[in-house]
Amino acid sequence: MKTRLLLLCLALALPFPALAEAIRVSLEGRAALGETLPTLLVHIEEPIAGFEVKLKRSDGKVVELKGGGKPGVTRRLELEQPEGRFHYEGELVVRFPDAESGTMPLSFDTELYGPLSVAVRKEDVDVAERKLRLTMTRPARRVELTVLMDTGEKAFQGEVPFKGEPAGTPLELTWPAAQGRVMKISLKAFDTSEFYAGVDLFPWQVDIPHEEVNFASGSADVPAAERGKLDKSHGLIVEALRKYGRFAALRLYVLGHTDTVGASAANRELSLKRARSLAAYFRKQGLKVPVFYEGFGEESPAVATPDETAEAGNRRAEYIIAVEDPVLQHAPFPPRWRKL
Repeated sequence: MKTRLLLLCLALALPFPALAEAIRVSLEGRAALGETLPTLLVHIEEPIAGFEVKLKRSDGKVVELKGGGKPGVTRRLELEQPEGRFHYEGELVVRFPDAESGTMPLSFDTELYGPLSVAVRKEDVDVAERKLRLTMTRPARRVELTVLMDTGEKAFQGEVPFKGEPAGTPLELTWPAAQGRVMKISLKAFDTSEFYAGVDLFPWQVDIPHEEVNFASGSADVPAAERGKLDKSHGLIVEALRKYGRFAALRLYVLGHTDTVGASAANRELSLKRARSLAAYFRKQGLKVPVFYEGFGEESPAVATPDETAEAGNRRAEYIIAVEDPVLQHAPFPPRWRKL
């Protein structure tokens, strides 16, 4: 988050001419919770005996602060306040060395905000329809949006304005059609005080077409006669990594599946072991990117069958290249990706 510092010289009526020459007041009115506080700055320019600030905050809180100093000194008076926007009314009383005093009226606003955050749920990103929804923890002013395609072209780069929609309001962004798949979506969301928070999304993923490996019944060892299939798959994976890896750091995900012959728990364990064997084979072939694997057993069939049905179409694997954990359309449970 970036803190935007606002320094405002207060426009004040100065009924006492000497006061105008002796002291000047400015304001750092916006601050981030946990970093700074709104601060009144008293700049001493001529000799004074001291000063006192008396303020009443818009919630009724009375604030009294005292100080002093030699010419050239600036006193920083931090204003302790809750999070949010407040108005202050009051006066600055200055005492001079000759025992005279002068009064300066004060009227100003301050803002103190907690950390700004932006939330985008995976289900709120619809790449096919070219739109997404986000929420902010503060009122929205604008969002800077960049949509990068896997061709290297940008489908959109620009600013989307809002009208101060309250915190938590779903904000929709859209972008025009472009060639390729959406690789990266970059957001920089600004609140009405010009604080901002950014987030990068990587909805991109690609499935690697391949010929299925035929394992021996109940085994997770890759048969020697089947290694040629994996060599071809490895070549396609390397080609995809070379093509798209210049846009983002990529990962390989290997998913294992079985048919419905045998106990469900045993099939789950078998599919996990086979997925690991396939992942390990690619690693031995020199694959350098992070590799993750998971087994879904018989719980995510490609072909619907009764129990205890030998179906070759369900004895399969999936090879997915992605930047983040891939979105699985028919996952029977949240995957627990194991890193090879």
